[in-house]
Amino acid sequence: MTLAAAVSRTGKVVALAPATQILLAEPELPPGSGVKLARAVPFALEEQLTEDVDQMSFAVGRRSARGGTAVAAVSRTVLADWISALTAAGLEPVAMYPDISLMPENPGQTVLWLEQERLAVRRPGALPFAVELSPVREALVVAGVIPDPLDTAAEPKPPESALLYITREDWERSKNDFEELTEKFESLKIQLLPDGPLPWLARSLPATDAVNLLQGEFARATDFGARWQRWRNAALLAVALLTVHVAAEALQIQHAKHVGAALDAQIATVFSAAMPAETLQDPRRQMESRLDRIRKSGGGPEHFLRALKILSGALASVPKTEIDALSYHEDSLDMKVMAPSLATVSQLSQLIAKQGMMADIQSSTPVASGIEAHIQLRAPSAKAHR
Repeated sequence: MTLAAAVSRTGKVVALAPATQILLAEPELPPGSGVKLARAVPFALEEQLTEDVDQMSFAVGRRSARGGTAVAAVSRTVLADWISALTAAGLEPVAMYPDISLMPENPGQTVLWLEQERLAVRRPGALPFAVELSPVREALVVAGVIPDPLDTAAEPKPPESALLYITREDWERSKNDFEELTEKFESLKIQLLPDGPLPWLARSLPATDAVNLLQGEFARATDFGARWQRWRNAALLAVALLTVHVAAEALQIQHAKHVGAALDAQIATVFSAAMPAETLQDPRRQMESRLDRIRKSGGGPEHFLRALKILSGALASVPKTEIDALSYHEDSLDMKVMAPSLATVSQLSQLIAKQGMMADIQSSTPVASGIEAHIQLRAPSAKAHR
């Protein structure tokens, strides 16, 4: 850290954050930019979040050729702790990226990066994601890189061609696992990282489209002291013009406040009549959020009810399995499941599939009571999303 702090005085520092604590998504956002676009992001991601959106920091990237806009969501507390630790070490990064976002994309191969018990995956034209699970075989199965031996689907998953990046230490620890799994790949190439992953990831920085987490209130402060004298007269003139404008509009603003208060009262009345079971807090925002979810659900309540019926039937056949969190979005039911083992999660997925619905295991993490898994239940015609 001492050396890095010394280098930062003459160069730019870029920080990489562990993506296991960051949600990477590519929602379809309305046209716009700046504040307007930033306000739309929490509503677009609220179905994928387990935390209150008010406790999250959202960073927006570029709109991709696929139509979505790159977004990264992270807990405000976690991000503030990262920045504080860097500041205490004398480092002021100009940008902070999720580490897996700098994985190079290969148009013809699936790129894998194994770091201890974390497996990161980046397929051509798709967002990278990571799975924290061991042994290697289970991580590859959960990530969908190799077929699940418990999957009895009529059409087996075609093998993938993969390129694995790994340090010497991790390779020595896991090479036997990969040698046993070679036949599961169409081809598997190993690229050792003798100097660790940082030099490899840094090569992607000049042309990266990764989302910079340092936005909004966490944006890096710029020293404007040297520029103030140059722009002082223009700034004072702008302030004077603004004061005159505010004075001229004062009466209209006061009138608008009265109208707004009357509208808020009407919204509260409509809210109480339409949703009497919900606690009245911010009726305007609650109504907007509810209408937004209704518009995005697309398929209607019958899809949601059918998904719940199939899920309840499958759970009845799988003991000691509980639903910890549940959300419905675009004909897809996303849930966080607590199960005693990965085999139990796979059994639940198969039971759901037998009822004509897709059950994709998005991720799984070992916990004290067994396995915490994120499963997406959707109709075969519904679009999969992360």
